[in-house]
Amino acid sequence: MARPTQRARTLSQNFLTDRATAERVARLAAPDPGRPPLLLEVGAGNGALTEPLARRSRELYAYEIDPRLLPGLRARFARTPHVHVVAGDFLAARPPRTPFSVAGNVPFSRTADIVDWCLSAPGLTEATLLTQLEYARKRTGDYGRWTLLTVLTWPRHEWRLLGRVGRHRFRPAPRVDAGILRIQRRPAPLLTAAARRTWADLVELGFSGVGGSLHASLRRARPRRRVDAAFRAARLDHGVLVGEVAPDRWLRLHEELTA
Repeated sequence: MARPTQRARTLSQNFLTDRATAERVARLAAPDPGRPPLLLEVGAGNGALTEPLARRSRELYAYEIDPRLLPGLRARFARTPHVHVVAGDFLAARPPRTPFSVAGNVPFSRTADIVDWCLSAPGLTEATLLTQLEYARKRTGDYGRWTLLTVLTWPRHEWRLLGRVGRHRFRPAPRVDAGILRIQRRPAPLLTAAARRTWADLVELGFSGVGGSLHASLRRARPRRRVDAAFRAARLDHGVLVGEVAPDRWLRLHEELTA
């Protein structure tokens, strides 16, 4: 039989053990106690984050994939009727039809899949996730560079890094620190549905890597004079690399090139 630490590593589990961090994440996930949200928790583990989330939610579905942890979770919340401990993989969950939020200490190896689930859920209002710090920094532009996924989804979702959590606040301790990542669906998209289609085409063309610069990539499908004018309007140098272009500059490029 596998030891608990071996089991945790197999499932990419690093259990949050710091109560102050759990309280902080819960406050960020549900900042208004007067309007408690419907919450889905990714990977409840031992319930360290589940407990403060329960105090700030209207209804909480706590998903846990490890069957060994379920009896303890269910006993811990047996007298908390609005907390539902769900056995199984969060990624198999059907998103609620009503507005809801997601929170959780995300297994680092499954971060990309969980983020994709959140982005594709129509009713999601926000997700507050403990992820690998490097992932959170890359997705939010904290390195001064922006990824394709962030730029593509920017008209519908805002990405923010809300803080750093030291690795020794988890057991077993991961090799790297964690970050608190917030993905928030905008109340009103920055672009219309029709404009989002041309947005996706433009952004994917820009990230194609052909030509060595964003300017060169865009010239493959747009007249040079139009691209030059768009770069002047967005205040971008012709030699700028695609990852260095912030989403607001992309919006200006899109406005000029689709006018």
